[in-house]
Amino acid sequence: MQPRRLDIIDAVEAVGLAGVGTEVFKAGGAEVAVGPGGTVIIAEAVDDLATSGVWNSETFRLLGPVPRAIAYRSLGPEVQLIHLFVRLEHGVLYLGEGHHMGSRWTDGELEDCDLWIDQPLSVEVLDRVRPPSTPTALPRLEWLEHVNGDRATALRLFVEGWHPAPAPAAESVAPSVPVPVALAEFYRLAEGRPQVLGVQNFICSAAELRTDDEGLLPFGYENQGGFEWFLDPSEDDPIVWTVECNGERQAERERLSGFLIQFSLFEAVMSAPYKAWSDPVPEPIADELTRGLRRVPLKTWMWPLYQMSFYVAPGLVVAEGRNEDDDEECYVSVGAVHRSLLRPLTDLGIQWRHFEG
Repeated sequence: MQPRRLDIIDAVEAVGLAGVGTEVFKAGGAEVAVGPGGTVIIAEAVDDLATSGVWNSETFRLLGPVPRAIAYRSLGPEVQLIHLFVRLEHGVLYLGEGHHMGSRWTDGELEDCDLWIDQPLSVEVLDRVRPPSTPTALPRLEWLEHVNGDRATALRLFVEGWHPAPAPAAESVAPSVPVPVALAEFYRLAEGRPQVLGVQNFICSAAELRTDDEGLLPFGYENQGGFEWFLDPSEDDPIVWTVECNGERQAERERLSGFLIQFSLFEAVMSAPYKAWSDPVPEPIADELTRGLRRVPLKTWMWPLYQMSFYVAPGLVVAEGRNEDDDEECYVSVGAVHRSLLRPLTDLGIQWRHFEG
């Protein structure tokens, strides 16, 4: 008999839901049983980026690798029931059914898969199946003191703090054309840290730089091709031009040295392990969110419709975008290096469109 949601049952009984002749294997620390009656996944009650388990109130994340033949039996075109459990002290807690949201495959193996939990979990249940923890160390804010003095130092300290352990890099690639010092230093910081070049929007790789017919250098672009960023490579700290696909050109409010800090802050939000973003938020609520944070002392970052400001705390970056035509509402995106940093945001009355706290 299928358990009711939030029932605690014996693990053997849970595996039995997959039917007779199940195949059992491990995936990211979780026990997965695949059989004629469906798939059963039993995860540990942990909160670990490298371990399968409950990700947020609506998502269960299964980490592979999982061989394609096995993965297809539970995620293939012939949909099977997927039962989600978390192991507790006295049995396994039934979360309900899981439904495929998206997955990533490499060379015939399932690398990871997000499953939608059919009924969102309450904060109380989340604390049982994904016990809260406190960070041991957080990126510091010394870089902030250099923003309006030595921006190269500010950028270096921020990048090295937010992305502290570069992977072994291939041999350095010098820019294919002469570039301002700030951009050359940015490329040096990106060695072994590919995410520094962007995960939402992108700075071009050093090897692919080419000047255009006007002598300007296109050095970055929006992910869907909506605009590009240009600069004059002959200047020490040039103006950055945002050029939209229709040819309309606007000057960024900060020159290159400040722009690269803004780009890095925004991409830190987008590449953070824990994120939250909102629907339109009334200005007073956004002000309440940022009240205890430090505003990065730069002019607002240009965006097709918004004026974007950045606010920070150790391990936390908030991007606040305001529409130039609407002073009453704004959008908030948050990136954090530890889940606990998002927890206070649940008390602000914000309707989060996506929340990983």
